Amino acid sequence: MTKSIALLLAAMLGTTAVGATEMAEGEIRKVDRDAAKLTIRHGELKQLEMPAMTMVFRVKDKAMLEQVATGDKVRFSAERVDGALTVTALDRVKP
Repeated sequence: MTKSIALLLAAMLGTTAVGATEMAEGEIRKVDRDAAKLTIRHGELKQLEMPAMTMVFRVKDKAMLEQVATGDKVRFSAERVDGALTVTALDRVKP
C-alpha cells in the first residue's frame, strides 16, 4: 500500500520515486494523429539509456495528441510498452 501511495504521489508531482519514470525535456517535431505517434527531439533519456536525439514514440493515450502541437516544449516520460517506446506522461511547458 505504501509503495502504491508513493507511486501515485510521484505521478502527480512529476518526480521520481521507486518504480516511477523520470521526466525528460523535449520539443515536439511532429504530431501524427492517424498513427497515434509523436516525434520528439529530446535530451538524454537515462532510464532508457538513450542519448539525446530525435525519435518517434507511441502515446499511451491518444488524448495526449490533442495537448500538443509542432514546436511545443514538453516534459515527458517514456517507457518500453510491449517492446515499443511509448510516451506515458506528457506536460506542455508554458513559455
